[in-house]
Amino acid sequence: MPKTLAEIKQILDGRIGKRLTLKANGGRRKTIKRSGILAETYPAVFIVELDQDENSFERVSYSYADVLTETVELSFVDDLSKMA
Repeated sequence: MPKTLAEIKQILDGRIGKRLTLKANGGRRKTIKRSGILAETYPAVFIVELDQDENSFERVSYSYADVLTETVELSFVDDLSKMA
Protein backbone atom coordinates (compact mmCIF):
# COMPACT_ATOMS: atom_id res chain seq x y z
CA MET A 1 0.00 0.00 0.00
CA PRO A 2 1.39 3.44 -0.93
CA LYS A 3 2.69 5.55 1.94
CA THR A 4 2.86 9.02 0.40
CA LEU A 5 0.72 11.25 -1.79
CA ALA A 6 3.42 11.25 -4.48
CA GLU A 7 3.40 7.43 -4.65
CA ILE A 8 -0.40 7.38 -4.99
CA LYS A 9 -0.27 9.97 -7.79
CA GLN A 10 2.48 8.06 -9.59
CA ILE A 11 0.47 4.80 -9.47
CA LEU A 12 -2.68 6.52 -10.72
CA ASP A 13 -0.76 8.30 -13.51
CA GLY A 14 0.11 4.87 -14.89
CA ARG A 15 -3.50 3.72 -14.83
CA ILE A 16 -5.29 6.53 -16.65
CA GLY A 17 -8.01 5.07 -18.85
CA LYS A 18 -8.38 1.91 -16.75
CA ARG A 19 -11.69 0.71 -15.35
CA LEU A 20 -12.12 0.88 -11.57
CA THR A 21 -14.59 0.52 -8.75
CA LEU A 22 -14.44 2.95 -5.88
CA LYS A 23 -15.86 2.74 -2.42
CA ALA A 24 -16.16 6.07 -0.61
CA ASN A 25 -17.15 6.95 2.91
CA GLY A 26 -20.34 9.00 2.58
CA GLY A 27 -20.52 9.94 6.25
CA ARG A 28 -22.98 8.78 8.90
CA ARG A 29 -22.26 5.12 8.27
CA LYS A 30 -22.98 5.39 4.53
CA THR A 31 -20.71 3.79 1.98
CA ILE A 32 -20.97 4.86 -1.65
CA LYS A 33 -19.98 2.40 -4.38
CA ARG A 34 -19.37 3.65 -7.90
CA SER A 35 -17.70 2.34 -11.02
CA GLY A 36 -16.13 4.12 -13.95
CA ILE A 37 -12.88 4.97 -15.67
CA LEU A 38 -9.93 6.92 -14.28
CA ALA A 39 -10.00 9.97 -16.56
CA GLU A 40 -7.35 12.44 -15.41
CA THR A 41 -4.86 13.16 -12.66
CA TYR A 42 -3.88 16.62 -11.45
CA PRO A 43 -1.36 17.71 -8.81
CA ALA A 44 -3.90 17.49 -5.96
CA VAL A 45 -6.88 15.49 -7.28
CA PHE A 46 -7.89 12.73 -9.69
CA ILE A 47 -11.09 12.49 -11.75
CA VAL A 48 -13.23 9.42 -12.39
CA GLU A 49 -15.78 9.39 -15.21
CA LEU A 50 -18.73 7.37 -13.92
CA ASP A 51 -20.91 4.86 -15.74
CA GLN A 52 -24.01 6.77 -16.86
CA ASP A 53 -26.50 3.95 -16.38
CA GLU A 54 -25.75 3.78 -12.63
CA ASN A 55 -25.18 7.43 -11.69
CA SER A 56 -26.99 10.72 -12.12
CA PHE A 57 -23.80 12.72 -12.69
CA GLU A 58 -20.87 12.24 -15.03
CA ARG A 59 -17.69 12.80 -13.04
CA VAL A 60 -16.38 12.82 -9.50
CA SER A 61 -13.06 13.98 -8.13
CA TYR A 62 -11.17 12.92 -5.04
CA SER A 63 -7.87 13.98 -3.54
CA TYR A 64 -4.90 11.69 -3.09
CA ALA A 65 -5.25 12.34 0.64
CA ASP A 66 -8.65 10.59 0.51
CA VAL A 67 -6.90 7.45 -0.72
CA LEU A 68 -4.08 7.80 1.82
CA THR A 69 -6.51 8.17 4.75
CA GLU A 70 -8.68 5.32 3.40
CA THR A 71 -11.73 7.53 2.95
CA VAL A 72 -11.76 6.27 -0.65
CA GLU A 73 -10.79 2.74 -1.68
CA LEU A 74 -9.96 2.08 -5.33
CA SER A 75 -10.12 -1.36 -6.95
CA PHE A 76 -8.90 -1.68 -10.51
CA VAL A 77 -10.91 -4.23 -12.47
CA ASP A 78 -8.20 -5.35 -14.91
CA ASP A 79 -5.65 -6.57 -12.38
CA LEU A 80 -7.80 -6.81 -9.24
CA SER A 81 -5.38 -4.71 -7.22
CA LYS A 82 -6.66 -2.56 -4.42
CA MET A 83 -5.58 0.85 -3.19
CA ALA A 84 -6.88 1.72 0.23
